[in-house]
Amino acid sequence: MLRRPLLLALVAGLVSPLGFAPLDLWPLLLAALALLLWLVHRAASLKSALLIGWVFGVGHFTVGNNWIQHAFDYQDKMPPVLGYFAVVLLSLYLAIYPAMAAGLAWKFERRAEESQPGAAYVLIFAAAWIVTEWLRGGMFTGYPWNPLAVTWLAVPVLPHAAALVGTYALSGLTILFAGALLLAICRRWLPAAATAAVLPVLGLIGTLSTIEIQQTRAADAPVPSPSPEVVVVQPNIGQEGASDPDYPERVFFRLLALTGQPSDVPRLIVWPEGMVNYYIEPGYPADWYWQGSSEMVRRRIAAQLGPNDAAMVSGNALFFGPDHYHASGAANSVFVVRPDAQLHGRYDKAHLVPYGEYLPMRTILGPLGLARLVMGDIDFLPGPGPRTLPVPGFGDIGAQVCYEIIFSGQVVDRAHRPDMIFNPSNDAWFGKWGPPQHLAQARLRAIEEGIPILRATPTGISAVISARGNLLGTVPPGEAGTIRVPMPHAAPPTLFSRLGNAMAFLIAALMAGSAIAMRRLRR
Repeated sequence: MLRRPLLLALVAGLVSPLGFAPLDLWPLLLAALALLLWLVHRAASLKSALLIGWVFGVGHFTVGNNWIQHAFDYQDKMPPVLGYFAVVLLSLYLAIYPAMAAGLAWKFERRAEESQPGAAYVLIFAAAWIVTEWLRGGMFTGYPWNPLAVTWLAVPVLPHAAALVGTYALSGLTILFAGALLLAICRRWLPAAATAAVLPVLGLIGTLSTIEIQQTRAADAPVPSPSPEVVVVQPNIGQEGASDPDYPERVFFRLLALTGQPSDVPRLIVWPEGMVNYYIEPGYPADWYWQGSSEMVRRRIAAQLGPNDAAMVSGNALFFGPDHYHASGAANSVFVVRPDAQLHGRYDKAHLVPYGEYLPMRTILGPLGLARLVMGDIDFLPGPGPRTLPVPGFGDIGAQVCYEIIFSGQVVDRAHRPDMIFNPSNDAWFGKWGPPQHLAQARLRAIEEGIPILRATPTGISAVISARGNLLGTVPPGEAGTIRVPMPHAAPPTLFSRLGNAMAFLIAALMAGSAIAMRRLRR
């Protein structure tokens, strides 16, 4: 009897990621989640419920994270086939979180001894999912890739609920919606309708609030003359040939060419992560400037800037030990370069990728032959966290490098809320599924915070995202190009941007409280 539920759970898990980008088959995700809820409800024991949730999670995360294998194709110290094992091993761990949600829901249901799933069961499962998905985003540095909430970007209105409750709570509402489908199948029409109505109502409220915000902004905001523009550059140069001697100069030349020439319109120019292979910052020992001085690099950038332009360039910074010669670490940084060829601000990436930007337990794992996926032997060191950089003429700009943008509630300096966020990323590592999934999660951050986002990637998908999560311009994957659009405006702070992930726990508590109240009323 145990094999069939586990097989169904595995099939449901394998199907569920088809609801995410790039396929966006969201009805399949809802059907898979409804099947998961039914299987957990029918489980004969807590152990069985936990195992069903875990098997579902293994299938779900293996398919959803298949793009990780592609990163191993560019690693000369470890064979590419190891990438397939890495995806499965990661999934074996990540599956713990849906297993915990399943176990909590089963335990609650068994105390009530319900023969059929009801609204209370669905509510407690949704509350448990919120908490466990939040835990997945924080435990062991966190990995919140592909929250359930992101599937709603393929549906009008619904993703704007994130402006009110945030990503984790919206994922719980996704479970609620799938539970409504299950209740309808069980012919519990009234609770099914009531449960299904919650998400559209919140989505409509979020949509109406942002429409009102935009109208107020348009009426009150002064229009500068000439209006500044943002320029997002995508060179379409990947990791192939990164070890070639001419690679740094070839990439740099392409970036300069795509930037274009100055005009009367002020331009904020942004370049992707991992494309400037020269050191930009002054003050290092001369031996470290292995191909030209940092001053020459900055002057070449400044030559493409008009008097009112600014460039935000992703590059590496170095930290040195007591001898001021041997590097003790590096930073994955964003630099602000102005027409005077000087640096006017720097942000250091705070949320680093384990095994990508640093090797955990290096003294143990290094001798075993393991290495970082990113080239180089110096580990990156984390920065202090979200920081807003003032860029005169363009306002206050936040920076989040690469996958930092997927961490809900952690992308903004709350003390100095930015007008826009720059998100340079190197998605050339991530195959065909990774880039559209990454873009979708950036769009969700824009909706949550009410802040537009600029995404610059080497090979796509680069984009300008409005404060409502709309795409104002994109460069498709596999193409070289430039996005040049008027600078988007931030909206006033959303409810989520004021309260952060406290909203997740508030919604989870409301769901759990409602479930308990329903059970007591029935008794």
